[in-house]
Amino acid sequence: MTTTDSHPSTAAPIQVAVVTLGCTRNEVDSEELAGRLEADGFVLVADAAEADTVVVNTCGFVEAAKKDSVDTLLAAADLKTEHGGRAQAVVAVGCLAERYGKDLAESLPEADAVLGFDDYPDIAARLRAIVGGERHQAHTPSDRRKLLPISPVERHDTAVSLPGHGDASEVGLGGPSTGPRAVRRRLSDAPWAPLKLASGCDRRCTFCAIPSFRGSFVSRRPSDVLQEARWLAEQGVRELFLVSENSTSYGKDLGDIHLLETLLPELAGIEGISRVRVSYLQPAETRPGLLRAIATTPGVVPYFDLSFQHASASVLRRMRRFGDPESFLDLLGQVRDLAPEAGVRANVIVGFPGETEDDVETLCDFLEAARLDVTGVFGYSDEDGTEAAGFDSAIKVDDDEIRARTERVTALVEELNAQRAEERIGETVEVLVESVSDGVVEGRAAHQGPEVDGTTTVLGAAGVAVGDLVTAVVEGTDGVDLVARAEGGRR
Repeated sequence: MTTTDSHPSTAAPIQVAVVTLGCTRNEVDSEELAGRLEADGFVLVADAAEADTVVVNTCGFVEAAKKDSVDTLLAAADLKTEHGGRAQAVVAVGCLAERYGKDLAESLPEADAVLGFDDYPDIAARLRAIVGGERHQAHTPSDRRKLLPISPVERHDTAVSLPGHGDASEVGLGGPSTGPRAVRRRLSDAPWAPLKLASGCDRRCTFCAIPSFRGSFVSRRPSDVLQEARWLAEQGVRELFLVSENSTSYGKDLGDIHLLETLLPELAGIEGISRVRVSYLQPAETRPGLLRAIATTPGVVPYFDLSFQHASASVLRRMRRFGDPESFLDLLGQVRDLAPEAGVRANVIVGFPGETEDDVETLCDFLEAARLDVTGVFGYSDEDGTEAAGFDSAIKVDDDEIRARTERVTALVEELNAQRAEERIGETVEVLVESVSDGVVEGRAAHQGPEVDGTTTVLGAAGVAVGDLVTAVVEGTDGVDLVARAEGGRR
């Protein structure tokens, strides 16, 4: 990542709000931007209505996310001075901004600037200029995979901007005068935090545009991951949530595809860290050694975020993915042999071009056999620049049929996931407390990932605080959510 020399300005500090949409990877990027801005004299505020400038970290994954990003930018524009508010500028960053660049700027004049990933190292200078009235020329989008060498092992010698990969030696931010430092400033007081392992993806799934705007796969060096993890622990974080576009590829560009297996115990051994959780696993790349490391390493929760996407072999081939019900069920069998109480979540796409009723039945049969804790169901939609968008219209599934199939599969997984939760009644779980309000204690058991996998309400846990780990026995359920009674102490 390139940097420029910057020093806090002597002018009145500019108040900035960073609004984050989309996935946990975006949360890391936002905190890196916040760290750079604060280091340059900006004052971070949580309320966009109190800010001189609002930075919206957008999501550009699917149509619903794009619409949410545009709506958020428009809402932020309503806070500008011409509408009686305080804000002088609204700036779009993130995946939507990178993916569409000048086209977004032209179609959304309400945003004062659209910044791409290459602007991130100089975000403070860019933002000062924009607030000062300078007009920023938005970038012309390009395929970021072409910015890096084809050979993964040669990618670390380039100066391409990689959001969330801030080198701790660039600037000392966020930490005390001694000890670990990071190019990051926490925007949350939650007892867990995402920690980026890598960026980009080398897979060529026909439905996915992410590699084109996030680029090819690049691992962060273990020393940087560990240093940032130590800093997060100093900030009170107890659970590290390892994120990337494809965690199973970690280390391949550093010459060691088994690097994650060796990194996990080091992360779990950091003082103050109680849980380490891995996300975004590709089934076709999930090795036996990695399964064992996640399932059996002390301090690493047995949690498997497996991106199945479908179960029909023919649909998966058109997606340019691999697998079938038998291989997926075998993988789940290996997981549960190692850790019978492991949490497993997955996403599936319904209505992909060429999908038949028999394919849907295959998917439903697989889901019934799989006993997943949580399943995200998405209806297929064409995405700009993807191979699937150009498939013959004759094999495209009608929009009404996509909606019908999505509703059908969603109803099924809601029932199946609720049944899986009920199977946990009587189980002893360790709950990370995330909120205590009016005597209600709520958190997450080891099988529940942050924000999307349900929660656990703990009864009889008087005196606990956010960040405590409480041992409890599951007594009831509400959908995927659990109700458990505290048993024993806390730590």
